[in-house]
Amino acid sequence: MKIHNNVLRAALFLALGLAALTVFLRTQSRKPKITGSACQKKAVVIGASSGIGRALACTLAREGYELGLVARRVELLEQLQKELPTKSYIQSIDVSDADNAMDLLATLFTTMGGCDLVIINAGVGYSDPELDWQLQKQMLAVNVVGFAAMAHAAFSCFRAQGRGHLVGITSVAAGLAGKVASVYSATKAFDCMLLAGLRRYAEAHKLAIDVTDIR
Repeated sequence: MKIHNNVLRAALFLALGLAALTVFLRTQSRKPKITGSACQKKAVVIGASSGIGRALACTLAREGYELGLVARRVELLEQLQKELPTKSYIQSIDVSDADNAMDLLATLFTTMGGCDLVIINAGVGYSDPELDWQLQKQMLAVNVVGFAAMAHAAFSCFRAQGRGHLVGITSVAAGLAGKVASVYSATKAFDCMLLAGLRRYAEAHKLAIDVTDIR
C-alpha cells in the first residue's frame, strides 16, 4: 500500500488519541471495579494480534485488566498471551464473517464472566487509485459490517450487565475525501457516526454505557 500524506496525518492523530486512551485507562485503574470479582477489571481487545491492538493489550495488562484477546491469527495471540502479566483468553474471530463473529464474541463474554471495556481495533485500509472492487469490498466487509457487528455485540453485553465502555479505533480519514482512498475514508466515517449514534442512544435511555471514538 502506498503511503501518502493523509495516511501519515492519520497515524499522527491516532498516536495522540492512543496517548489519551492510555491516560484514561490509568485513571480507570484507580476506580472501583464494576463487573466480575471485586478485584478484577476485564477488557476485550478486538484486533489484538499486532500493531495498535497488541500495544493496547499490553497497556491494559499492565493496568491490571484480565483480557480477552481477539483476532484471526491464533498463533500471534498465543505469543502475546505468554507475555502478559494478567490472565487472558484467546478467541479467533474473523469480523468479516459478521454473524459468526457476533456469536463468538458473545461466547467470549460469557466465558470471561462479563466485560468492562471493549476496544474495536480490527480494520483494513488500502490505497485504491484504480478503484479495485475486491479491495473495496474487503474494506466494507471488515470496517463497516464487521465493525458494526462487534459494536452491536459489545453494546448488547453492556446493556445486559448494566454498564460498560465501548471504544472504537477509527481514523481522521473519516473527514478526508482522499482521491486514492475514498472507500477507506467512507468506512471510517461510518464507524464514527455509528459510535456517535450509540453514545446518544445510551444517553437517551440513561444507560451506564460510555462510548469513545479514538481517531
